[in-house]
Amino acid sequence: MSQTYFPGSSKISSPALMEASTSGEKQLKVEDVQGAYIEQKDRLLNALGATTTLLQDLRAFSSNDWVVRYPQLKDYSDDKTKEVTASQDSKSSRRKSARRSLSFADDASFQADVVVNSSRKGITRSITLATIPDESTEPESAEDDEERLVTPSEANDFHVFRLDLKLGSHGSSSSPASLVTQLEKSSIANLLDARISSAMSHIDKLRLRVQDTSSKVLVTGDLNAGKSTFVNAILGRNVMPVDQQPCTTAFCEVHDARDNDGKEELHILKEGVSYDISDDSTFTRAKVSDLEQFVSENENEQQMLKVYLSDARPSTESLLSNGVVDISLIDAPGLNRDSVKTTAVFARQEEIDVVVFVVSAENHFTLSAKDFLFTASNEKAYLFIVVNKYDQIRDKAKCRRLILEQIKQLSPRTFDDAEDLVHFVDSATAFQNSTPSFNDLESALRSFVLVKRAKSKLTPATTYLAHLLSDVDLLVGANAIVAQAELEKARTDLDRSRPVLEKMKNGREALEESLESVEDAGASRTRMRTKEVLTGALDRVGSGKLGVEAPNLRLPTYPGFFGIWDYARDVRKVLLASLDIAVKLAESEARVTTSEGVNKITRLGEDHLPEGIERSRRVFMPEAMFSVDNRRKSRRLSNGAIVAGGTLGLGLGLAQRPDMLETTFFDIFDVQHQFLVHFTDGSKGADAEDTALTALSFASLGLGALTMVGGKTLGIRGLIEGIVRVSDLIGNESARKWAVPVISTVIVGTVAYHILELPSTIPRTVGRRICASLTKETEGRSEETFVEAHAMRISREVRKVLRLASWDLKERHRGAMEERGREVQNAEAVEKSAQRAVEKFHDIQTKAGEVRETACLVEAA
Repeated sequence: MSQTYFPGSSKISSPALMEASTSGEKQLKVEDVQGAYIEQKDRLLNALGATTTLLQDLRAFSSNDWVVRYPQLKDYSDDKTKEVTASQDSKSSRRKSARRSLSFADDASFQADVVVNSSRKGITRSITLATIPDESTEPESAEDDEERLVTPSEANDFHVFRLDLKLGSHGSSSSPASLVTQLEKSSIANLLDARISSAMSHIDKLRLRVQDTSSKVLVTGDLNAGKSTFVNAILGRNVMPVDQQPCTTAFCEVHDARDNDGKEELHILKEGVSYDISDDSTFTRAKVSDLEQFVSENENEQQMLKVYLSDARPSTESLLSNGVVDISLIDAPGLNRDSVKTTAVFARQEEIDVVVFVVSAENHFTLSAKDFLFTASNEKAYLFIVVNKYDQIRDKAKCRRLILEQIKQLSPRTFDDAEDLVHFVDSATAFQNSTPSFNDLESALRSFVLVKRAKSKLTPATTYLAHLLSDVDLLVGANAIVAQAELEKARTDLDRSRPVLEKMKNGREALEESLESVEDAGASRTRMRTKEVLTGALDRVGSGKLGVEAPNLRLPTYPGFFGIWDYARDVRKVLLASLDIAVKLAESEARVTTSEGVNKITRLGEDHLPEGIERSRRVFMPEAMFSVDNRRKSRRLSNGAIVAGGTLGLGLGLAQRPDMLETTFFDIFDVQHQFLVHFTDGSKGADAEDTALTALSFASLGLGALTMVGGKTLGIRGLIEGIVRVSDLIGNESARKWAVPVISTVIVGTVAYHILELPSTIPRTVGRRICASLTKETEGRSEETFVEAHAMRISREVRKVLRLASWDLKERHRGAMEERGREVQNAEAVEKSAQRAVEKFHDIQTKAGEVRETACLVEAA
């Protein structure tokens, strides 16, 4: 065969450097082998350093900028894949197997169909979103299909970053429901970070192993497989204790005696102390011949032994004394003993370069052997397998076929190179007499350990590095998909939210101005209309008419002279009631105006509030306006203004207020008004009537008293007082001159007045006096008049309702704008973070590709 084990170097794969074999192929020069090895080693060391930097960068980015999430890949449409018939093209089936369902352990709601492309050996992996064109345009050539696509397990699983997030005993549960999706994102990120940190530590140990010039060969296998016999045969002397019963319980590490100044010795290492050959305190010296006795006496204890031996054979035949590389041969205890875990850990230690696994041809691979080989092959890739006791098998062909089938499943790389790495021998026979099969084994082992050091020593590190970079590809590829999805979602959210926010910002001032306009217009209109209604009502009342027409309200019928007092009181009550109805009419119109204002505010809300914002649930109830409680509040705030309820605070109208219903003599005989009308220019108001107290007024008072009859006439005392006043007037000389004509005129006018004018005069008189009392200003404060007080009260109530509706809309607008602002800020932050993550993940993928080129991992596949 001819195969290069120095990947990436074109000169190494040339015919001058083909691998040597016992079949007569051209032998390699030591200088050429060493030069190629050093070249590959330097490239690998550089790649290991670059990978460490790459992982540090990834950890820092995950810690500070973006929480790297742990992806999970499942086969897509398993049922559909099972339905593919045998007649269908096999490449089409393989293309379907590349389609996966991507999710994350911390977010099971995220689902995406992806396509995983990879080299056949899983050296590189790329993950992209699956689309119909992608699936239909995949390469159909068998060569490309084999290069790009891998088995579902190779594509789905991590090699190094794998986290066990399943429930159940021994992780047996595999259903999606068993995944630990309850873990927080940060918790899974911490687990992943710990795994990355562990990988970095492993790389540091790999670097030390690659830099180490020596090679360590571990010989292990099941109990009674013949490991010690095989080691003795390799050494060419009986050193390791051999028995039909398991006897090797210690790790015996065999070195060339030249490492111990040429002395053959047994060094028994002390537990808990680091071994130093120059420090006798770290070990106990013994003779090599004492090894069997020591092992027998301490078979229940696990010991670490260093055995230094001399090999007198030529360097071309000896493995220990080969003249090229320092070799140490380690004989380990059997796997299916109590030391299973110890051996597995030891096999994975970074100091082991080559694993020689001895299996009995009689028993094949046990469960413990399969577990060990599967674990070791993840890093080592190539294992040297010795099938011992083969000469005792009768059906050798069947035995070979079964064992090779098992090796193909456990270590595919070893199976691919089975001609050099899998040997069927009988160590016991070979130790006694040299056999061709064992000679081939020795030659292949020497070639694997010495000549093919790039394969035996560097390939484990290369394999681990390839798996690690493949995991990085899968990890950052899946996270790049998430980052891209979040980036697109953030941009979509910004496209939706940002225009809405700008529109709300630009329309905020216009909305506030519109709301103020609605408030001012409603209050002003109500104030003016209230003044108009009440002023008109007062004018009509001042003329002796009803303030407003009402179906059940009319002036009382004149009852005659003797019922004149009751008539005046009833007229006053009806006129006051008409004013109360006028107030209610003004309030009703104010309710209509308020409803219109509220509707305008609602329409403004529809125009300025974005979709998705809950509208106000407040329901305007016009009948709730101007309630008794509101009237009482208005009374308290107006400091005694003449409003509904008045100063008594009864919450009643004018027609129910005793002070307004009180009837006086001047409601019938308003002589003062008549005097002002006939003897003045009539321009003086109600105040002039109060100050014009002349003799005429006293005279009219007396004469009026004399004419009063009926239930409300004055008593005898009033009559006597009137006579006295008249006599006083007569006693005055000047008064006597005009007394007779005046008195005669008054008597005649009074009689005519009572008979003819009282029915129509009393309503005007009462109405005039009501108007005078309601329009009278208090200390010059015009706002406390009847009309002004009601106009202020009603407009204030309207403004209060409109302002409440405006405030509610303003708050909703402000809250909506703040919410949209937060959405925009969050979306901008997500966009920035996602954009940075996408760029970072692509950069990491690029750097991972550069590391592969540095170590020539692609060609190594």
